Amino acid sequence: MKKMLPWLVSLLLAITLIVTVGVYVWNHFINGSGVKDPAQQAKEAVSNVEAKPLSADDIVKVTSELTDIKTNIADSNYVVMVSFTFQLDKAKTKAEFDKIKEIQIKPIINRALWNMQPSDFQGTKGKDQLCANLINSINSVLSEGKLTKVEIKDFLISAI
Repeated sequence: MKKMLPWLVSLLLAITLIVTVGVYVWNHFINGSGVKDPAQQAKEAVSNVEAKPLSADDIVKVTSELTDIKTNIADSNYVVMVSFTFQLDKAKTKAEFDKIKEIQIKPIINRALWNMQPSDFQGTKGKDQLCANLINSINSVLSEGKLTKVEIKDFLISAI
């Protein structure tokens, strides 16, 4: 019996570890307990960011621009030209954002635009959906801080 005790303890620990990992994987990946609506995901992503009124100087310190993005959309008969402003939670996050905006942020924006139809841009609902999608996608690549707001600065859609 003394020789079997370490084996039993090891077996119980292994089973406990497997069950713990299984529950974690089920809750986070398989079950899909996360919210599917991008607007709700964006709201949850910035829920822990405190909303405090910023002065004009503070807004400039945490705001970055990405201008003149030209690409086709899902309907290849249309081209869109758009410019964005991005408000981040702190100046350090803005510095990181500015370093990666051409190599990581711009491709994220292009992918989001490539999935949109011309009808998605009619009215504000589709544009708001695009901004919410961008907040979710861009926050996943930022290592420090959060993107709190995306605004469309300029927008033009044209048939080819």
